[in-house]
Amino acid sequence: MELEEGMAKKIVVSTAAVGVYVALILGIGVTYNHQGLGATGGLALAGSIGLFVLVMAGVGLLLSD
Repeated sequence: MELEEGMAKKIVVSTAAVGVYVALILGIGVTYNHQGLGATGGLALAGSIGLFVLVMAGVGLLLSD
């Protein structure tokens, strides 16, 4: 099966953005997990979700035709 022109770039960029998000979530878990996530860790997690939404919106605009 052949990919359309530019589709491979879209796949790589999107996968990389999700990979960075997963690494960020793991980093927050490792950093703030002292007997539970706590208030600061929860705030960092909520911030990372918001950041992920903004980054994916930017990636979508960047990759739009």
